[in-house]
Amino acid sequence: MIASTRFSVLDRSRTREGHDGPRALRDTVDLAREAEALGFHRFWVSEHHGVPGVAGSAPTVLAAAVAAATSTIRVGTGGVMLPNHRPLVVAEQFGVLASLFPGRIDMGLGRSVGFTDGVRRALGHGKEDAEDFPGRLTELLGWIDGTQQAHPGVHAHPAEGLRIPAYVLAIGEGASVAAAAGLPLVIGDLRGRDKVLRAIEVYRRDFRPSACAERPEVIVAGTVAVAGTEEAARRLLVPEAWAMAYSRTHGDFPPLAPAGRVEALTMTAKERSLYEQGLDGHIHGTEDQVTAQLERAIGETGADEVLVTTSTYDREGLVDSLRRLARIARPPARAGARAAHRPVPGGRHRP
Repeated sequence: MIASTRFSVLDRSRTREGHDGPRALRDTVDLAREAEALGFHRFWVSEHHGVPGVAGSAPTVLAAAVAAATSTIRVGTGGVMLPNHRPLVVAEQFGVLASLFPGRIDMGLGRSVGFTDGVRRALGHGKEDAEDFPGRLTELLGWIDGTQQAHPGVHAHPAEGLRIPAYVLAIGEGASVAAAAGLPLVIGDLRGRDKVLRAIEVYRRDFRPSACAERPEVIVAGTVAVAGTEEAARRLLVPEAWAMAYSRTHGDFPPLAPAGRVEALTMTAKERSLYEQGLDGHIHGTEDQVTAQLERAIGETGADEVLVTTSTYDREGLVDSLRRLARIARPPARAGARAAHRPVPGGRHRP
């Protein structure tokens, strides 16, 4: 199953102790070059506002930098949070990207709003805007295919008439939105397997073929860490697990700390519990161990693609993990005729 599955990378531009936001963004571009060299299918960037530990606040801008620094890998967003933006502006931004980098741009769209009440007020959008996600999605797609009727005589240039593949990011209920719109589903994470499986079942059951996709397409997202030993792979997970535990106990999302410093910390009982939860359930280990775990995950979900979202302090360890994953996955660009011209929704083909 691994041999017939695409593998891609999502980088959240996490800051690290001693390395500021600008460095994190440059690290993201460097990682995209590495992912392309390793033959991964696509490279996506994320959107977060007012989060101290995340530098990626403008995903379409960052996607432009990534696309300019690479030449073959697909580039996109995981995702643009549609409730934060006017659909016309999103259409125009992706129209510019797709015009500059034809055939390489993906439009991943999510329904999340700001991280805190203060951020939501600053953005001018509240939680109620997320409830209108289906309407905003319909309007956005209408700007691109020229069918929108809400604003007669207004056109989204240069997006209108371009083919810009759209994807819906979901945790649970978003699966129904993707199914109704006839769009591919991006869902995570792999740790909450039962919840993910239920959402995928709903998506496949309710999917309506569209001009964008003739059949359901599922991309599962999650953390994957591969190293020479199981313990080394686990240590790659430590910085993010602690950052999540700290944010839930202190209300502040910190930069990633080195694994050794985290392991030496004296934690409260609550911090320790949340930290251990953050380490649990991720796909990690040696190449043989990860191969077995991925085979199970792909078999259970029927995923067409795995989107790897690993964040860690150790960038060398992260790159080594991707290199090991590339050997496991044998991405299409390196596998030659293995997956040549395998059809996927919307008339695209696996490379």
